[in-house]
Amino acid sequence: MWLIGYGVMKTNAQFYFYNDRYYAGNFILEGGCSGGVMNSLTDLGGRKGNGRTFLKDLNWSVSRPSYSVFLTGILKEIIGIRIEFTTGNISSYDSLLKSPQSDPTQRYGRNLGFRTPISEIQFTTEFYPFSFKQFKEENISFWYPYVIAGIGYFWFNPQAFLSGRWYDLKPLHLEGQGFPEYSKHKTYQLQQINIPVGFGVKYELSACLNTRLEILHRLLFTDYLDDVSTVYIDPALFDKYLSPAQAQLAKQLYCRIRNLPPGSNIQEGTARGDYKHNDAFFTIQLKVSWAFRERIK
Repeated sequence: MWLIGYGVMKTNAQFYFYNDRYYAGNFILEGGCSGGVMNSLTDLGGRKGNGRTFLKDLNWSVSRPSYSVFLTGILKEIIGIRIEFTTGNISSYDSLLKSPQSDPTQRYGRNLGFRTPISEIQFTTEFYPFSFKQFKEENISFWYPYVIAGIGYFWFNPQAFLSGRWYDLKPLHLEGQGFPEYSKHKTYQLQQINIPVGFGVKYELSACLNTRLEILHRLLFTDYLDDVSTVYIDPALFDKYLSPAQAQLAKQLYCRIRNLPPGSNIQEGTARGDYKHNDAFFTIQLKVSWAFRERIK
């Protein structure tokens, strides 16, 4: 007797190898839910020292809970097509660095912070590379690694904390987004496309009950997940383009450099963020799902 992937091939019938109560089937529908953490890589926060790239600058202390529900159709235990809805929150703060630098405009002295809720719907493809391998019955494994990639659509809304309240940042145009004087600073959208890529491993607890551990990274097309990307602008423009209440708030939030003398402004054009690299976020989740297999009568 030989097993191809997770199915047992017999002359009279095909049934699931775990027991003789369910057919393997060429197509399986699987639904489930997930729980885990969400974190981000943005211009704010990070780890001590000068900013570094990708995981070298990841600060795990700002990881926040994330949850999702999903439905997957799997063809011949090789290719899966998944639709999934995920929700969570991300945040980060320059104060995490706790290390003063000689230049007050650098990350710790910059003293900025943000939070944003995240909601996402994604369409992804799962690929199980070892499904092509043939196993003898005594060597079958319940562990099943896979890779995943696709396209997502997500909602976010960066906010900053001031005097006991959280304020939405996009309406304040803190880097002059949309102002004629800063024509290269385009207004960003709070709903955008992303590219989820990652990998995971599935473990079959029974013929129908599965669990997975999955890491999924989102490549973004924006550097404004934290509302920080380019340079400090002339604060007089807030009075020109915003309402008096918004202008007053924007002047307090656009620059929060530590030890800046009262009433003074940071020089226009000084770097506020790093526009060369887009932001990103990711999830690490434990998933539980149920496979709707045809029962043998």
